[in-house]
Amino acid sequence: MEPYRSCPTLEPLARELAALPPSLGPVRLVGIDGHAGSGKSTFAGRLAAALGGAPVLHLDDVATHEELFGWEDRLRAQVLEPLAAGRPARWAPYDWAERAFGPLRVLEPAPVVLVEGVGAGRRALRPRLARLLWMETPRAQSWGRGRNRDGGELSDFWDGWERAELAHFADDPSRPYADTLVRQCGTGYEWSCGAPAIARTASSLTEGDGLPRA
Repeated sequence: MEPYRSCPTLEPLARELAALPPSLGPVRLVGIDGHAGSGKSTFAGRLAAALGGAPVLHLDDVATHEELFGWEDRLRAQVLEPLAAGRPARWAPYDWAERAFGPLRVLEPAPVVLVEGVGAGRRALRPRLARLLWMETPRAQSWGRGRNRDGGELSDFWDGWERAELAHFADDPSRPYADTLVRQCGTGYEWSCGAPAIARTASSLTEGDGLPRA
C-alpha cells in the first residue's frame, strides 16, 4: 500500500511518468482513457503543463464520423510507427465541422507524449503505453456533461456515440488494465496507482478551478 499523499500540483505524477522506461522508441507514451465527457482533455492539458509542455495527441482528431473507433490503422501508420523509429509523426487531424481531414501537423518524439481519448487504452495500443490512466468519472455523469457541453443540436450524434462507446468497451475494455485511476477532487484531482490500481490508496491534490471540459 502507498501512504496517502496530499500535493498542491500534478508535478509528483509528472515526475513519476517522466521516470518510466521508454515504451515507444525514445518516447514514454501515456494513455488517458475514460468515457466521453469524463474530463480527459482538461486533465491531459494540466498534466502536459506539469511535464513542461509535453505534446498531447487527441484521439478526437484521429477518429471520424464514419470511424468513431476504427482509427487504429491510421494511428499506427501516421503516429506510432514514426515515433517508434525516433522520427517526427506527421498526421492530419479530422475537422468535425467540415467532415474532412485538415492540413498535416507534426508531433515530435518528445520524452513523454500523452494520447487522450476514448479508446486510448485499447488492446492494440496498450503494449506501446508506458502507463495507462483512466478517468474515474461515472458513465452517466460523463455523458451528461458531454451532452450539456455540446447542446441539443448534437443530440442525434450523442445518441449514436453512446451506442458506439458501449459496444467498444464491451468488446475492448480499458479500465481493468489501467495502472492509474484519476478522479476529480474538489477543484483538483486525486489518483490511485498499482496493479490493480483500484486496490491502492489515493494520492490527492488540488489544482485549477472549475469542472473539466471534456
